[in-house]
Amino acid sequence: MTHEDPWLRRFQPAPEAPVRLVCLPHAGGSASFYFPVARALAPAMDVLAVQYPGRQDRRHEPGITRLDELADRITEALLPWADRPLALFGHSMGGLLGYEVAARLEDAGTAPAALFASARRAPSRHREESVHLRSDAGVIAELKLLDGTDSGMLMDEELLEMILPALRSDYEAIETYRHRPRPPLSTPLVVLTGDDDPQVTADEAQAWSAHTSVDFSLHTFKGGHFYLTRHQNEVLDIIRRTVAKECVAQPVG
Repeated sequence: MTHEDPWLRRFQPAPEAPVRLVCLPHAGGSASFYFPVARALAPAMDVLAVQYPGRQDRRHEPGITRLDELADRITEALLPWADRPLALFGHSMGGLLGYEVAARLEDAGTAPAALFASARRAPSRHREESVHLRSDAGVIAELKLLDGTDSGMLMDEELLEMILPALRSDYEAIETYRHRPRPPLSTPLVVLTGDDDPQVTADEAQAWSAHTSVDFSLHTFKGGHFYLTRHQNEVLDIIRRTVAKECVAQPVG
């Protein structure tokens, strides 16, 4: 099964895998962030990494500044891949997008096997933020606070010129998002967070429990917003165990 779609990257195809894991990047991030995940999980899982417009090979496309539109477009791209169970993993902005995509997949009759929401507060827990309205220096200051960008890149004016437009459009999408009350998902929900993340308090992480009517679990790691770079093996083990549990009774094909 092959699909040509600018929204999805398949770094390590695993066509015989019983489940597909869809990975959604953080603000300013790209599909390549998940290359190590695809390599680690193949051939047990077929990993699809989402590529937002405005970066890497899509850098000449304008960024999308409304999260609902992003979720609509990603869902459209994923439906042809729903011949087997889909699980969703999203980090930061990707966690919020994962929630909105999961809701759309459920509406389309393709409920995900699981949703993994990493380093993101519950959709119903809004904070007033305006990073997208800051100067370039202000956006860079936010990157330094979250400690997820290589410090050398932050000193490279040419690289910054390339990534700042996408970053700004992503922040606008997050910061203008408002959760619309809806029934809880019927998708199992796994929340992962760092204990020193300035973007997510323990209470804001626990609040995700109200957004599913089925299984919920919360895993807290030592670290900040990008805790997962230090805890990759533990995170991958949680994904493996959860997917094995949730997909055991689901038919393939």
